[in-house]
Amino acid sequence: MSSTTRRDFLRLGLAGVVPVFRGQESQDTATARLWQPEMAGRPQGRVTDYQNDPFVIGIEKRLRCTCGCNLDIHTCRTTDFTCTYSPALHREVVAMIEKDMSAEEILAAFVDKYSETALMAPPKEGFNWAGYLVPGVVITMVGSALLWILLRRQTAVSPTGVAAAVGAPFGTGLSSEDAARLQEELGQLDG
Repeated sequence: MSSTTRRDFLRLGLAGVVPVFRGQESQDTATARLWQPEMAGRPQGRVTDYQNDPFVIGIEKRLRCTCGCNLDIHTCRTTDFTCTYSPALHREVVAMIEKDMSAEEILAAFVDKYSETALMAPPKEGFNWAGYLVPGVVITMVGSALLWILLRRQTAVSPTGVAAAVGAPFGTGLSSEDAARLQEELGQLDG
């Protein structure tokens, strides 16, 4: 019987799992070959001052990306690097800012071009107020109805009904002789 040390056992186990690279120099990750370039997404363009400008980000957070992701333009362009719509929309916003347009003018231009669906939230005017007010009213009404039902159920059990149930051990289905016999036997068990 051979004696295998724990160290030998671990070496054998790792040899089956981890490939041994002897004689190879470590590659620099910046110059290593990319085995699946299509998995890397699209290449990033040149970074400008507008990429992290709070004014641009504020406008982009109010506009929806048109790729169908339902994210705002800023979130889509900074998280989904495969999206080609959000960088183009970002360039549109930057071009409008460079024309000295205000935030409201930019939003209006996007609404004119892409309709009201370009906004992350509908404007608070006209029938849109229903979208802001109806959910709160419905939640309040349902909560009030549930509270009313719970309070009504609680008061449905009257105190006289409870006292009568305590006096007669199992309700009104017992005769007085059976109730007396039951009380006597319960007394024997306690004593």
